[in-house]
Amino acid sequence: MLVALGFLMVAVFMFLIMSKRATPVVGLIAVPVAFGIAAGAGLGIGDMITDGIKALAPTAALLFFAIIFFGIMIDVGLFDPLVKVILRLVRNDPMRLVVGTAVLAMVVSLDGDGSTTFIIVTSALLPLYLKLKVSPVVLTVVAGLSNGAMNIIPWGGPTVRAAAALGISPSDVFVPMIPSLVAGLVIVLLFAVQLGYSERRRIGTLVLTSERLLVGAGSGRTRLGSGGADGGSGNATGGSGDSGSDDGLDGFVDGLDPERPTLRPKLLWFNAALSVGLLAVLVMDVLPIPVLFMVAASIALMANFPRVKEQQEAITRHSSSIVSVVAMVFAAAVLTGVFQGTGMVEAMAQWLLEIIPASLGPHLAVITGVLSLPFTFFMSNDAFYFGVMPVLAETASTYGIEPVEMARASITGQTFHMQSPLVPAILLLVTLAGVSLADHHRKVLWRAALVSLTMLVVGVLAGQIPM
Repeated sequence: MLVALGFLMVAVFMFLIMSKRATPVVGLIAVPVAFGIAAGAGLGIGDMITDGIKALAPTAALLFFAIIFFGIMIDVGLFDPLVKVILRLVRNDPMRLVVGTAVLAMVVSLDGDGSTTFIIVTSALLPLYLKLKVSPVVLTVVAGLSNGAMNIIPWGGPTVRAAAALGISPSDVFVPMIPSLVAGLVIVLLFAVQLGYSERRRIGTLVLTSERLLVGAGSGRTRLGSGGADGGSGNATGGSGDSGSDDGLDGFVDGLDPERPTLRPKLLWFNAALSVGLLAVLVMDVLPIPVLFMVAASIALMANFPRVKEQQEAITRHSSSIVSVVAMVFAAAVLTGVFQGTGMVEAMAQWLLEIIPASLGPHLAVITGVLSLPFTFFMSNDAFYFGVMPVLAETASTYGIEPVEMARASITGQTFHMQSPLVPAILLLVTLAGVSLADHHRKVLWRAALVSLTMLVVGVLAGQIPM
């Protein structure tokens, strides 16, 4: 009964989201509540949801203050030089912009935090996408794939969880999987080239200079010369009314205006040092990440906007993003709370183990790698690695498969996992980019599955995952 309800709940939720019959917030709340009651939770569903909220409260705090911190850094001009450099490299080619997005996301993902990566990549590149008429969905797809592939680095979380759950060293899990990581990143870059080429054919090359882009982003009066793939030219007027995707993103587009009053050129090095210091301490893992961003946001506010009114205005400028993301995080807590509290997760995992034929036992590592895609998409990494993996590893040991080999296989599904609506970082990405989760999923899911399966296959071919 629980197995059927669990799979049906997931199917109904995904149908509502993909068909745009409900917003993610509504779907994440209404569907689990209905199925939780059907599963016999009764009034106990309140405690289940409360437990889910408690578990995700630190994540909500992280996103709240991370948006404020990086929003301030955008306001004061910290990323303006980076945007100019990227634009010079991109020149007038949409494909270069998309490939540059992949590379930037990979590099920034080295800090191990998806939210930070998406805030930086989106704030730096979204204005260029909007002004060059490149679809923001391409940005979310490429950034999501890049960060997902990089998510297996030891300090990113999943590798540590797998190692801790099975009592092994994170380095023993990760280091042999470096060839798989490289292969995954290559596939991501190929997807970036393919998407960039498609955008180039769709909109042509745009004649544009960095100075005109930076001024036009703030004023909405840039004139773009556009041509087809054959290099012909024409004229089109860009501006705030160019595309509906500009709605709700004024904070990011205006963030490139070189004459905006929030610029703090004299504090450039201070803000850069504060950002680098924040990321350094984050990697060192000496304090909880939400606490780090709370402290950093308060320092940034006091240093750049010493007056109380200015501080309030700085927070208000990014309030729409904060409300959207935090609302979805707490809504996701309803789904995770019901999943865990009703026992659906355990029942679904046990059912899958029972239907695996004994003849497939020697191939359990590969099966685990394949199962990691749907498992980590519909449940948290904690639930998968601490709840499901010990059971899988114990079963695999009877066939001579080592726990470290099971752990390596299990992390290959992380690119797919990072696209889950239960991952707050991906909700942040689509919100900041002004993209619907359904549009993102239509383009990203099959690509993410291919990246994950490629990493699994390379791991098998390299002898790190037994076939």
